[in-house]
Amino acid sequence: MAIHPIEYRYGHVEMKAVWNEKTRLSKMLSVEAALAKAQVNLNYIPKGMDKEIALGVKLVTLDRVKEIEDEIHHDVMAVVLALAEQSGDAGKWCHFGATSNDILDTATALQIKDALLILRKETVKLCQVLIESALSHKNTVCAGRTHGQIGVPTTYGLRFAIWASEIDRHIERLDQLTPRATVGKMSGAVGTQAAFGKKGIRIQEKTMEYLGILAADVSNQVIQRDRHAEFIMWMANTVTTLDKICIEIRSLARSEIAEVEESFGKKQVGSSTMPHKRNPIKSEQVCGLARIVRAMVEPELRNNTLWDERDLTNSSCERIVFPESCVLTDHVIRLTTTIIRNLRFYPENIRKNLNLLNGLNMGEAIMIELSKKGVGRQEAHEIVRQCAMSARESGIHMKDALINNDTVSKYLTESEVIQLMNPDNYIGTAVEQVESLAAKLQQRR
Repeated sequence: MAIHPIEYRYGHVEMKAVWNEKTRLSKMLSVEAALAKAQVNLNYIPKGMDKEIALGVKLVTLDRVKEIEDEIHHDVMAVVLALAEQSGDAGKWCHFGATSNDILDTATALQIKDALLILRKETVKLCQVLIESALSHKNTVCAGRTHGQIGVPTTYGLRFAIWASEIDRHIERLDQLTPRATVGKMSGAVGTQAAFGKKGIRIQEKTMEYLGILAADVSNQVIQRDRHAEFIMWMANTVTTLDKICIEIRSLARSEIAEVEESFGKKQVGSSTMPHKRNPIKSEQVCGLARIVRAMVEPELRNNTLWDERDLTNSSCERIVFPESCVLTDHVIRLTTTIIRNLRFYPENIRKNLNLLNGLNMGEAIMIELSKKGVGRQEAHEIVRQCAMSARESGIHMKDALINNDTVSKYLTESEVIQLMNPDNYIGTAVEQVESLAAKLQQRR
């Protein structure tokens, strides 16, 4: 019976496949095969042994490995013994000169490499969807908000562009960390490569060459966990951006605001007791799971603080940290892409909220124009502030408060005030910014 929600509720089959037991065993065996090939190539073990070991790799089963582990209580040695059983005379050369973490850490690097490829692909998809949304809504003028209060106008296009730009930076960070997070090693019990003799460095280099990853410059019994911590922190940083996006969507979907809404299926149920509900459950799921991924940062940072040449405190921890972080991060990236792609807009509510304050939110436009006409900036600010307070208290439109102000009417005609109070005329370079960013990001991708 399934226990963890990743088994039955969260995660995509593609990422889950990277971290399942069979894949883990396959990666470990591929490291053993690459090591034997490197050793034969460098005349460290007899010729032909690598081919026999490679054949043995194909015959090892997960069931047999588990059977051996139940007897000896050592996961890597169980793999070695299972491989030796299937490798004939070459069995005595399996794992020659290696320590457990040579195999484990290098196998982890191979899994992280596969995970990063998936994460990059899905993050690029999300970035593209955000770019498309930015362009589609570059002229959708809406109320900007600061401190939760309506401010001057902005556009939905600019919001999407800001998110796209942030996601693009995450892609850039991912590309930068990939070579640091995907390194393997053959350094032996404490890092000296003593069991490999003088050929240790070449054996390590050749093994990693066959596996298609870089070799660590130096290491002790383990690859230093700052590399993995950077990867986990990348995921935490990325899901925090998704958390931010989905918090905004949830806020804008409030009944009182109702400018956007998640897609809602014809037969979808919002509440077991309130039939009318259309809850933003996908966005809420993103926000909730982001908390779990962020919580993985501290354990992985602590995994770098091992005793001396190593201890085992990282091992049990990472069996949870790596798969959970990758599966959940991939899940929320895909989910956010779906949310953005199917987001529903309510133009009438967008316009209603834009005009909700009866023009109070257009005060900056008046202040700037008065300053241009010769009124000092500070004086203009005070004039507009007083008009805003008067309009708010008396319940009249800001336009009327301004027109009735002697100083304002001295510098601005009624038609000029009306023109300045039009929110569509006060979005600055928002459209140009969106178009410029979209062109830049699309060219990069």
